[in-house]
Amino acid sequence: MEHVGHSSDRKPGLEVQFFAPPPDLKACFGNFYRLEVSLPRGQTVTDYLQPAWANLRFADKNPPKAQPLDSDTELSARFSVAGPTSKANRFTIGSTCLWGIALSPLGWARFVRRPAKDYLNGLWDGEKHPDFASLAPLCGILCNSSHDPEDQVEDMCEFFRSLAPPPRDEERILAIQHAMEDPHLLEVRALAERTGLNVRTLERICGRHFGLPPRALLRRQRMMRSLAAFMLSDEKSWTRTIDAHYHDQAHFVHEFHDFMGMSPSEYASMPHPILNAFMPNQKRVWGTPAKAEEPQAAQSASAT
Repeated sequence: MEHVGHSSDRKPGLEVQFFAPPPDLKACFGNFYRLEVSLPRGQTVTDYLQPAWANLRFADKNPPKAQPLDSDTELSARFSVAGPTSKANRFTIGSTCLWGIALSPLGWARFVRRPAKDYLNGLWDGEKHPDFASLAPLCGILCNSSHDPEDQVEDMCEFFRSLAPPPRDEERILAIQHAMEDPHLLEVRALAERTGLNVRTLERICGRHFGLPPRALLRRQRMMRSLAAFMLSDEKSWTRTIDAHYHDQAHFVHEFHDFMGMSPSEYASMPHPILNAFMPNQKRVWGTPAKAEEPQAAQSASAT
């Protein structure tokens, strides 16, 4: 199994390893990751996790707490399931060993086989919810920090291979996944043309397998590219990292607040111990923002 990355933030005691899925499963997942957190007894760290595809998390002990933005629901479970998200999640974690599996839309369609739009911005205990019963045996593989990580990844992949065959919509899901990687793709009609689908079919497939309408997916993709670029930049300047296709500064600020629940300056002022450990991998997931040939007015002043 290919071990593709390692990142750590020594101060808060977070260390993360990334493992690439094998070629036959690659389109179903982002990288698998193993997060070790070592903190003094009773101490935790908190961050706001950006909108993302669905995620499965398995903790060997002391499971983290997650809470969707604008929700009173807080979940702490050995096996937690997060549906696809269009809002940030408040995430608090103490000392533990945590495995995470980011399901792409194809992975959700293949292994969950439920309409993704029905699970948007939701959190569930995977051992209690019947829709995730088929995934619960992964607890036996991943909820044990004494096992060798590479062996765990091998066993996990064998489990997924045996769980379900590719879905009927595989080719169309993949076409949409790949098309959305283009930072210059902005319009729903252009996405439909790129994927060879009519708009109505595109909307149906996006709702069922991606969890959001096409327009919202394109907006989220643009925002997350900008956020990843900001977090990875040395200067930490929004003016140098936001996507050039925002009309102006106010447009970017409005979009940021819609997805993250706060202004860019509020977000930048917070510590981000968890995202700092994960962001090198996020550029691979979200890509690089589109840049204008000449600086735009939107990038001439700091976002607030």
